[in-house]
Amino acid sequence: MLDIKYVVENTQAVKQALAGRNGEFPVDKAVELELKRRETIKEVETLKARRNSESAKVAQLKREKKNADDIIADMQKTGVRIKELDDILSSTEAELKELMLSIPNIPHSTTPFGKSDADNVEVRKWGEPTSFDFSPKPHWELGEALNLLDWPRAAKISGARFTVCRGAAARLERSVISLMLDLHTSNGYTEILPPYIVNRASMTATGQLPKFEDDAYHVSGDNFLIPTAEVVLTNLHAGEVLETNLHRDEILSEDALPIKYCAYTACFRAEAGSAGRDTRGLIRQHQFDKVELVKFTRPSESYEELEKLTADAESVLRRLKLPYRVMALSTGDIGFSSAKTYDLEVWMPSYGRYVEISSCSNFEDYQARRGNIKYRQAETGKPAFVHTLNGSGLAVGRTVAAIMENYQNPDGTITVPEALRSYMGCDTIKKQ
Repeated sequence: MLDIKYVVENTQAVKQALAGRNGEFPVDKAVELELKRRETIKEVETLKARRNSESAKVAQLKREKKNADDIIADMQKTGVRIKELDDILSSTEAELKELMLSIPNIPHSTTPFGKSDADNVEVRKWGEPTSFDFSPKPHWELGEALNLLDWPRAAKISGARFTVCRGAAARLERSVISLMLDLHTSNGYTEILPPYIVNRASMTATGQLPKFEDDAYHVSGDNFLIPTAEVVLTNLHAGEVLETNLHRDEILSEDALPIKYCAYTACFRAEAGSAGRDTRGLIRQHQFDKVELVKFTRPSESYEELEKLTADAESVLRRLKLPYRVMALSTGDIGFSSAKTYDLEVWMPSYGRYVEISSCSNFEDYQARRGNIKYRQAETGKPAFVHTLNGSGLAVGRTVAAIMENYQNPDGTITVPEALRSYMGCDTIKKQ
């Protein structure tokens, strides 16, 4: 979340910075509540100081065998008022917290101004869109023809927007995951195998809640299936103290930064707001595989690290020789918690356009403030919030779909990219 002190001291600047985002945000109300909170604290502290002083007077009068009834009566009234103010303070702080959780991050100055994805800016492009001397098929038709992707049985088992991958398709997903993890761990990322269920605090710390609760899968208790491994990886260093090595509320050593994690997980999203979009194939599923990259960095280095993280995600596409482009998202298209985001978009012949396959974002201290993730500055010895970054390295199902479409042959078979052949144990995927 934003720093309320900064919001109070720079209210107009904050409102102006948020003007490029879609929606109305309760900045003025948050400032009003914060000023009320400060005044309430000031009054409580004044009354408590007076009560302490009066207590000393009562003690003195009793030692002198004098009557202190009037002072005691006044102290009782003071106590009642303090209780009233404490209740007001508690409700004010709770309301303020809810408001602050509903205000998105401030876009970075280099984030293009705009109202939608139409205002995103192309940063660079790699490779040329794949051309064919035959009529190419979409991956869902290839998958059905080769008996690789089974949607009817998935629908019978689970419902719409689930897929059963069979034989070579399952092996292709596994091979893609292995390639991604091998690449990222060789580049200094520590691999994590995390839980797939998290609590509300963890979802709130990364900005999934409260805004995106309708898109989340709620399970027993107040827990959720993860929409992305970002939630787990970021929360390794967030929240209340735990009796473990990777614990919450710890203050990280500045020398340890940047900390780099990667993880393969299944991800679960209800896609509540996407009815009718990408209903065929592997592009928009309720359950999908993803390899995630997360970084904890010094604030002064976070934008340099964003470029490196984006390059790490790009390296997978280059290794697979899939044409792609990098887009800088506009203020109207970046995620709720992000200050700056690059989308990687892979060429999909069936769409005749580039399709998002990774988002690489710098959240600055927005998530760290929600999750209380700090490091100790070597120069001053004082704690400060880290900057957190994350990106998909990559979305596995979309990578498989891109491989199927870009590497298809006239006879309906699919050539296995050279980078995957040692994992797949073959160079061509045929009907099984």
